[in-house]
Amino acid sequence: MGISSRHYTLQRRGGSGYTSADFELWMDRDMFDTMTITKAVGALCATLLVYLLGAWLASSIYFGGGHGYGEQAYIIPVEDAEGAPEEAVEEIDFAVVMASASAADGETLWRNCRACHVLEPGVHGTGPALHGVVGRPVQFYDNFSYSGALIAAAEVWTPEALNGFLENPRGYAPGTSMGYNGMRSIDDRANLIAYLATFE
Repeated sequence: MGISSRHYTLQRRGGSGYTSADFELWMDRDMFDTMTITKAVGALCATLLVYLLGAWLASSIYFGGGHGYGEQAYIIPVEDAEGAPEEAVEEIDFAVVMASASAADGETLWRNCRACHVLEPGVHGTGPALHGVVGRPVQFYDNFSYSGALIAAAEVWTPEALNGFLENPRGYAPGTSMGYNGMRSIDDRANLIAYLATFE
């Protein structure tokens, strides 16, 4: 028979009071429930299919696949960094720079030194007085004893020795007690030494 067991059971329990219209209503409800589920599943499958199709099309359009090791259309020559010769650093002749040094400019640079040094003869601060320092022996000056590190680095404070010391005190005289980090510009060092040379 075409009547479902559920409808048949309802008819038996309810007696003969049910009409054919009631039966048709029950059948329509069953079909509605079945159709709703079928539509939902179909929509889900369609969505998944559209997503997969879109992903496939996108990968086909925007990714051409691997090209392997095909021949390059244009090759840019690149020098081997290890085999390339190092560029020679141009050495600056300090004597040439010193010959054109400006004592007036050096006076401005003196501010880097005056926290620890003075220019009055025989008056020491944290460091020795710098009056007459250019050309002076390193070992001893007016009751101020230099450290062994400075004595080992130079015998006389020549312009060249002062240049090396002012550039990098700890590199020039390892172990020195001078806390200054150094004056990087060779022109500034020459100007400062020219200014100090005016105090004899």
